[in-house]
Amino acid sequence: MTQDADCEKCEELLQAYLDRDLTAEEVLVAEGHLEDCDYCRRRYRFEAHLRRFIRISASERMPAGLMAKLAQLRGPTVDGL
Repeated sequence: MTQDADCEKCEELLQAYLDRDLTAEEVLVAEGHLEDCDYCRRRYRFEAHLRRFIRISASERMPAGLMAKLAQLRGPTVDGL
């Protein structure tokens, strides 16, 4: 495969790789490419950090004061909209 084709294949596998939902053969393909390709390795790191950030952010409760301030900024709402 050419580098572009390898990158395209890695792109196809990336989300499943992060989910640990690949076959052993696909893991070897993804890891082999990530080892050799700086661009795809940076994409992988970005996606992994983004997932971690979202997981942490979703588990932290928003302080009550901030929730009240946001509600105030949002203004009155009309039911059904």
